[in-house]
This record gives sequence, C-alpha cells and structure tokens, in this order.
Amino acid sequence: MKPQDSMPVRVARIEAVTPLVKRFTLEHADGGELPAFSGGSHIVVEMQGEGRLHRNPYSLMSSPWETGRYQIGVRRVDEGRGGSRFMHERVSEGALLRVSAPVNLFPLLKTRRKHILIAGGIGITPFFSQLAELQRLGTPYELHYAVRSQAHAGFAGELHRLAGERLHLYVEDAGQQPDFAKVLAGQPLGTDVYVCGPAGMIDAVRRAAGAAGWSDGHVHWEQFLAPPAGAPFEAVLARSGITVQVGAQASLLEAIEAAGVKAPYLCRGGACGQCELEVLETDGELVHHDHYLSAEERAGGRKLMPCVSRANCRRLVLAI
Repeated sequence: MKPQDSMPVRVARIEAVTPLVKRFTLEHADGGELPAFSGGSHIVVEMQGEGRLHRNPYSLMSSPWETGRYQIGVRRVDEGRGGSRFMHERVSEGALLRVSAPVNLFPLLKTRRKHILIAGGIGITPFFSQLAELQRLGTPYELHYAVRSQAHAGFAGELHRLAGERLHLYVEDAGQQPDFAKVLAGQPLGTDVYVCGPAGMIDAVRRAAGAAGWSDGHVHWEQFLAPPAGAPFEAVLARSGITVQVGAQASLLEAIEAAGVKAPYLCRGGACGQCELEVLETDGELVHHDHYLSAEERAGGRKLMPCVSRANCRRLVLAI
C-alpha cells in the first residue's frame, strides 16, 4: 500500500480525554489487520466536509505491536479550517472513514544510548507509540510533558502508568515550566532529544540544545502545520495543461487535487518535503509556511510546498 492510497476504517471507540481532545480508536472496516508502523508514525485521515475533502495528519498513539487497531488524538481547533471540528462534531462510533498507510517522519534512533522526549499539549501523541518501543527495547529515557492546566492533563495518568518516575509533568497555571537548559545539561554521550508541540516550545528546545553544544543530528522535532488562509490566486499547472483557482481558505495542494491532478505528499503539514513543486513563473511573491526549505531555497523563489504555502500574486505557474 502506497502512502497516498487510502483504506476504509471503522470508528470503534471515541473517548473524551480533555475538554478539547478526543481519542479515536480505528479498526479496519473488514475486520482485518492494519498496516504495521513504527513509533512516531502518522496517518492522514480523509473527511468529506461541506464542499471540501479534508485530509489531516494525525500521529498514531497505539502500540506498534497492536495491528488490529490504530488510535489517534484529535484536538479541536475552532479557528481552524474545519477538519478537527468535523472529527469532534460529525464522527461517531461506528462511522466509516478512510485513512492513509502510516508514514514515519519522526522515528526513534534506536542505536542511541538514551532518549529525551519533550511534549507540549497535543504534541504528546507521537510519544505514546514511541514509549511502547522504548519499553520493549529497555533503553533509558525521560519524558517531559507540559500542559496549560490540570484540565488539559487528561493523558497524565496513563503516561504515569507507562513511564513511572521517568515522567516529568509541568502544569502551566500552577506555575510549573520546564527548564530546557537544565533538562539537556549533563546528559550522557549518545543521547538524542525529541520534541513535539507548539512552535515556541520547539524553538526553545532547539535553542537550548544549540547553546549546550548538541549537534543537529541529535535533535529531532515534529510539527504539522495547517494551511493558512490568504488572498485567492490562479495557479497554472504547466505539465497538466490545467489552470486552477486557489480560494482564500483552500490550500494550493487541495486546489491541485480538486482538479484531478495527482500530487505527491506524505504529511500535508509542511514537514516532509515530498510535495515540493518547481515554480516556473509568478507575478508576485511566494509566501512560505513550511519548515522544510532552507532560507536560501526560499530566497531563490523556485521552490514551493503547496500543502501549506501559497503566493501573493494573480498568477503562479508550476511544473506539474
């Protein structure tokens, strides 16, 4: 099964974990086994909304050794584009959905001596499957988990049962904040750090790691971005001979797909680089929102990630 192929799943269970987060247990619609995956993997869930097919990436929370089910955690974002609201409001137990095969852009490097896992809010989800791997491997680790309030700490009890004293919980409204410099100081050689959560947390961990002398190869992070709104524009798909209109609320990738043109992707969140397109011409400027392209590549004006990036222009010509 290719990552862009989809398969039918049935929603076996929905659990309200916090006021904003629900956990969905998914089983294959025909009752069979689901494709295997490794800790840190995600799937893309398809949701047919009002006039739009949403495709949202969600990290897998279930154990990689339980291939009879997938579990995902979905945080409701009312100011978003509607995918999470669809999952919270319109998906019930027994409903059928389609999901992609798992893809892993955030794997554990299992040859390392120790792993430091740092999560904020819904960023805890990829670490559940990684904890299952770490328990089987017996590799030393620490888990640092920050939440806004006790009401948003719904996963804390389960994490304590899994990680025990290796769990360090920080509740913001109780005045608890992780000290990333302290967390990263004095770690043994061969330690890696993994962070998933808000952009501010990711940036703070990366800065602390750099200041402590950690090399980039030992610092791993994941954040899926939602496509932002913007002014409408026209995109010419040069190889396909098609011109598409990109609306204010639609992503460029969605507009390409709606025209019947197959475009590659793995994450749809600006992280993997798989959907990269060559820009042949534009009468305006590119607006980059991914965290894959380098500053030099962005300045060159010849590459664009259509899943999250767009253009301030009337006309954009792409090599697809």
